[in-house]
Amino acid sequence: MKESTTLSEAYKHAKYPIVGHGKRNVQVLKEALEQYDGDLDSDMYGSGSIIDEFQERMAELLGKPTAVFFPSGTMAQQIALRIWCDEAGLRKVAYHPLSHVEIHEKDGMKELHHLEPVLLADETRPVLLADVLGMEEGIACLLLELPQREIGGQLPEYAELEAISAHCRDKGVKLHLDGARLFEILPYYDKTAEEICRLFDSVYISFYKGLGGIAGAVLAGDREFTEQSKIWKRRHGGDLISLYPYILSADYYMKLRLPRMEQYYREAKELASQYNQSHAIVTIPQVPVSNMFHVHVEMPKEKLEPILVAICEQTDIGFTSWLREIDEKSCVFEVNIGDRYALLPQDKLREAFLLLDERLRNGA
Repeated sequence: MKESTTLSEAYKHAKYPIVGHGKRNVQVLKEALEQYDGDLDSDMYGSGSIIDEFQERMAELLGKPTAVFFPSGTMAQQIALRIWCDEAGLRKVAYHPLSHVEIHEKDGMKELHHLEPVLLADETRPVLLADVLGMEEGIACLLLELPQREIGGQLPEYAELEAISAHCRDKGVKLHLDGARLFEILPYYDKTAEEICRLFDSVYISFYKGLGGIAGAVLAGDREFTEQSKIWKRRHGGDLISLYPYILSADYYMKLRLPRMEQYYREAKELASQYNQSHAIVTIPQVPVSNMFHVHVEMPKEKLEPILVAICEQTDIGFTSWLREIDEKSCVFEVNIGDRYALLPQDKLREAFLLLDERLRNGA
């Protein structure tokens, strides 16, 4: 008997996968490096024209005095929180219970830096001013993740951000931005990166998520903060002998994709509308506020997976490569829009959604 095709295998071989920019293979680096002269000198242990000039451009883009390139956002953010806690003489930082630092970093902040979390809000919505005002414990720093990935990329209203920022400054609490997907929220807020970052004392951005680079991050803030971050980066082993493959790919894909963020946002709203017209499906948020959202399906994971595989094999449209079980009756998957979506044949996409709606109704 032939072994059943898994969802990840079907998606991998789909001619028209919906999400992302494309395969994360060596071609991503080759395409970026083709733009540069092979005689260009590399950076070395955190210095050199390649890294210095890139950091200056990032500081200007984010509206901060200085910026430091890191090989990892996990490293950058733990260091930012450590610096603010040392300055305040207080070991507590506040953030959402589903923040990256809480659920994806093996307690690095706690084990390496001995910092204590104060969890704000519940797991269904972003942190709001009321949550900050309701804290009973003193904190050195508040971390806000914009957008909040684990709840579908939800965002607070901009007025909430302004109010939280004003409150933190009044109370002497540092405000740090987990801006891994900062550029993806600019169309919704109708703000520049500099305008949003102005509300925060320190900012982290990623170069491989919405931008599609190889890896790497930037941490930006005032000069005293970034000089401290360089010391901690060396302590963490982050000053690799050369970081230029990450820097050059970050520079290339930023120039390529920053102008497309409005397009990705518009396409995410268009795609979410199609999902919401299908039986037993709702997106979170119902109307996306960035290029990402979550698709919640009222069907058990083990029943939905073969449906998606069959549609993929019939239409060549790949909806997703994975499903996460919510409970025994429902599951969820994530959608993030990149370059692939604009290349989809619309007749194939319509066919795939018609089949999805039909088979969800029959399956129910």
